[in-house]
Amino acid sequence: MNIAITGGTGLVGSTLTGYLTQQGHHVYILTRNSKNQQNKANITFVQWLDKGLYPEKELPNIDAVVNLAGASINKRWTAKHKQAILHSRIRATKEVTRIIQEMESPPDVLINASAVGYYGVSNQTTFTEATPPQNRDFLQDVCERWEKEASKVEKMGVRTVYARFGLILDKKEGALPKIMLPYKLFAGGPIGSGKQWYSWIHLRDVIEMIVFAICHEEVKGALNVTAPNPERMKDFGKKLGNAMNRPHWAPVPAFLLRNALGDMSLLVLKGQRVLPEKMMSHGYGFSYPALDEALTDLVQP
Repeated sequence: MNIAITGGTGLVGSTLTGYLTQQGHHVYILTRNSKNQQNKANITFVQWLDKGLYPEKELPNIDAVVNLAGASINKRWTAKHKQAILHSRIRATKEVTRIIQEMESPPDVLINASAVGYYGVSNQTTFTEATPPQNRDFLQDVCERWEKEASKVEKMGVRTVYARFGLILDKKEGALPKIMLPYKLFAGGPIGSGKQWYSWIHLRDVIEMIVFAICHEEVKGALNVTAPNPERMKDFGKKLGNAMNRPHWAPVPAFLLRNALGDMSLLVLKGQRVLPEKMMSHGYGFSYPALDEALTDLVQP
């Protein structure tokens, strides 16, 4: 297959590219820095998001588009960066929509990134793809507007999947290395109340679920990209301590995280219990369904 990826140099995008090329597919990475990238046997870099560019003219017939582009959420949410988080996602998705509209032969599917933040936060509600948002906050608003923009592609008749990512676990990037740091210093413990839900997903399952969605035409609409066994933060911490052979004892007060991270603190102080009901109903087999084995894989040397 020919697969176009935006955000192809980020954590998910680069890992997905490696997976697809190993399977013999050709990946076209839409990037703003193509001049600094070297094309490879199964990877072609295409410049986009600059004035006067028409990347669709440089693409062959594309079977699938995976839109992962957007400013990182893993930094302090200043007013300026919150604006970048929203606007980068809307701008990229508008351009993806335009490119697909201009293609002589549209792709079979668009996988458009989103997040479980779509649902808002709750310690009581269990969210599936059919559950409406519980409440509204910054991240919920971003996800809702992001998906609304991508829905224009669905209206063109292209199968569209809104991949609502949970908190992705990877040993080098994302939230896990930050959570691991106090445990390395023998100072790990409950964060905030410890009662908030942590809807996690191992990076390997993220990649395999995206590929599953590309290849299975029955998968469409909202898709929770999470493991089937979310954990409360207090239990997550205990299992992380066990995997690292470190104690779990020193609570981290909520106000310290709020002062350190600003609005970004809601990612760890609040949460939601999200289940991947649609993937389970379609028979996807998780590589890491349980947290213990996922953490063992990620933190052990």
